[in-house]
Amino acid sequence: MISRETIDDVKSRMDIVDVIGDFVSLKRSGQNYKALSPFTNEKTASFYVVPAKGIFKDFSSGKGGDAITFVMEHESMSYTEAIRYLAKKYGVDIKEDAGREELTTQSERDSLYIVMNYAKEYYKDLLLSSEEGRSIGLSYFRERGFNDRTIEKFELGYTLNEWDHLYKAARSKGYSEEILEKSGLLIVKKEEGKKYDRFRGRVIFPVHNLAGKVIAFGARILTKEKDQPKYINSPETEIYHKSNVLYGLYQGKNAIRKEEFCYLVEGYTDVLSLHQADIENVVASSGTALTEEQIKLMRRFTENVTVLYDGDAAGIKAALRGIDLVLKGGLNVRIVLLPDGEDPDSFSRKKGSTELKQYLKSNTQDFISFKIGLYSKDAGHDPIKKAEAIREIVTSIGVIPDPIKRSVYIQETSHLLKISESVLFTELNKLLIQDREKKTKDKHKEGETKEPPLPVFEDAEPAKHDILGLIQLQEKEAIRLLLNYADSNYEDQRLLDFMLTELEEVEFTNPVYNEIYQTFRKATEENEVIDTLYFMEHCSEDAKRVVAALTTFRYEASKHWGERYHIHVPQEKDVVQTAAYTNVLRLKFRLIQKLIEENLQEMKQASNEDDLEKYFTIHEQLKGAEKEIAGILGIVVSK
Repeated sequence: MISRETIDDVKSRMDIVDVIGDFVSLKRSGQNYKALSPFTNEKTASFYVVPAKGIFKDFSSGKGGDAITFVMEHESMSYTEAIRYLAKKYGVDIKEDAGREELTTQSERDSLYIVMNYAKEYYKDLLLSSEEGRSIGLSYFRERGFNDRTIEKFELGYTLNEWDHLYKAARSKGYSEEILEKSGLLIVKKEEGKKYDRFRGRVIFPVHNLAGKVIAFGARILTKEKDQPKYINSPETEIYHKSNVLYGLYQGKNAIRKEEFCYLVEGYTDVLSLHQADIENVVASSGTALTEEQIKLMRRFTENVTVLYDGDAAGIKAALRGIDLVLKGGLNVRIVLLPDGEDPDSFSRKKGSTELKQYLKSNTQDFISFKIGLYSKDAGHDPIKKAEAIREIVTSIGVIPDPIKRSVYIQETSHLLKISESVLFTELNKLLIQDREKKTKDKHKEGETKEPPLPVFEDAEPAKHDILGLIQLQEKEAIRLLLNYADSNYEDQRLLDFMLTELEEVEFTNPVYNEIYQTFRKATEENEVIDTLYFMEHCSEDAKRVVAALTTFRYEASKHWGERYHIHVPQEKDVVQTAAYTNVLRLKFRLIQKLIEENLQEMKQASNEDDLEKYFTIHEQLKGAEKEIAGILGIVVSK
């Protein structure tokens, strides 16, 4: 097990903005940061990071917590694995309380990551240290112009042309056959009684996730065997889903943020060659058709994508296939077509860094100009083909989710093709209506699915007759005040002490709010320092999410706006004493109302005069307490 000392060291060094910034492109918003949710597909940013409190809150998915929680949620890691990842990031030496954990005690996901890392290191060593690796694998990379820096940066490797060399090496190190098979490194033919390495006699391209962990491999054969595919890839596993991964994103994400756009290419060597040409803001779909998940992944880091494909017929077809999908994902698309017969790999090696950058800059065009040029060339003077070309262009514009962008592109198309905007808008509206009708029909076919209830009344407003809901609303407000203003003054004591005293006899009905409240009470009794991070360490995942939600504010009044119009907007901290006092009264008021309801139900079930008299007495006492609190709050209640 990782020692407490190591965990504390990691926590003292980690910066939540730095950690989350490895996975999401954050933009400053006042003292905080915001971004599009990395957990849902949204159009408006609702993901917030609060550096002062060391927490994040995603209002879109409801997730929240500290940097460790984020890594666990985003990368599907265990707590231990997240600590190991952060320890590596911040250069913390991991100390174990008791010897190194055996592989058999690891979770399956942990074991898959471990065995993939072992394979990566094994393949790297074979490339540089074995005679076959140097003479075949390293020679190939050198012929392609890849230098030592690129080879190390992408952790390239080589696998021997033998049936089971990796299997034997891994087994000798204690890796189980089951994990080797589940990772895709080993193929087992049980009916034939055979087992052999998936990758043999090939150069290896490791595929990394955003955290830098190897999750899969691509492998290229160097011999000319007719019955063997040029490239083979890892199969889908628990840690690898090819539709959710972009090759090179881990190595290029910082450059993508810096340049504010991303080149999209097809293959592994395209990415490597562009990096060697000092163009690092590039990713590849790894030879597979572009997916919606990959587009969402790009959108976390930039909204601008330049599709860079071969200039031959296949390249043009691939570019056209990807454009509409990227546009539909809300990204801005530009295109660069290379000369016929060239791909990004060959062209970059031929031109060199400076000339390549100049070519890309001079030959980049927006998708409208690209499609107009392409279809005009094909249509010639044929009016029918020209009409079809216009319809194709409008169809692409129609998939753009932003209506303002659609309008701008319609104006651009009108200008370039000398066609009335009204004609183009008519065609566009026709397409949008058809699409809307299709979606409506599809919904009816599938049947409307009911939205899941919002957790612990985080955003939902209960109905007036819902006493339990109203109680939990006040419980939520009590917890919010405690989380944000516990150390504020309340007359001659802390607000925390005032509320704990006033609510001493109150039992919270919501289990999550109750957990947080009891954590406050226990920490106070033990003289612990209570801050947001204290809850991140001591509470359940549900409680962490609530703490993050109640200490993160999406909006705040503008100070400059108030000064400009001479309007004073009081800060909550200035009136927190009144808010706390009112909250305590309202919570007690709602609890009394709940007791009145329960007592009335008991009264209806009374079977003799003694029980009836008892319930009448309780009712009068409760109504008296209700009336007293209502008078203070200015609420009119029935007699």
